[in-house]
Amino acid sequence: MTEKTMNQGFLIDRERLPPEFPTHLHSAAFWETLGRAIATYGFLEETLGKAIFAFTGTRETADDAIEAEFGKWLVTLRRALIDPLGGLIDAYDRAVQNHPGATISNLPDLIHDLRAAATLRNVLCHGSWRAPDEDGRAVPLFVDRKDRIFETPIDVAYLEQTQRHVVELICAVVNSVTHMGWQFPGSKGPGLEVLKSRSNTP
Repeated sequence: MTEKTMNQGFLIDRERLPPEFPTHLHSAAFWETLGRAIATYGFLEETLGKAIFAFTGTRETADDAIEAEFGKWLVTLRRALIDPLGGLIDAYDRAVQNHPGATISNLPDLIHDLRAAATLRNVLCHGSWRAPDEDGRAVPLFVDRKDRIFETPIDVAYLEQTQRHVVELICAVVNSVTHMGWQFPGSKGPGLEVLKSRSNTP
């Protein structure tokens, strides 16, 4: 009978981990800028949800179809609350295309830009950040569903530019509603209130 050999086990000495591990290799400015960029994406999601509400809530409906359409609308609004960014972009695209009063002239371009931004959001939110190079740039470990590996080095300037671009997209989505004369939901801006659309419409 031979004696069974056991491998020696080891445990992490947590007391010796660097402060703020595993984020200790990047500057505070990097993490702050990343956080602001991600938070701006969150605001974009909220904005898309409100735009979906506006476009679907201001469409004319025949009197005999109101009850059925209201049931569908509730489902649409619920999805606008729980869908991830990609789903919100799809729903926004449909809502604008199905609204006879939509005035946006560059919808395909805006949807393209929104989808591109959504792809980068997944990298920023779900990537595992590697050590930065001497210039403070790092390539997050991220592989998408098509097995594409993200390879672009990211630094503070890149994140700042991304955040500004997402703000531009937010403004474009808001404008797509307000350009029709509607007040953007949740704001105190000018225009007709969506919830009062039936009583305010001649």
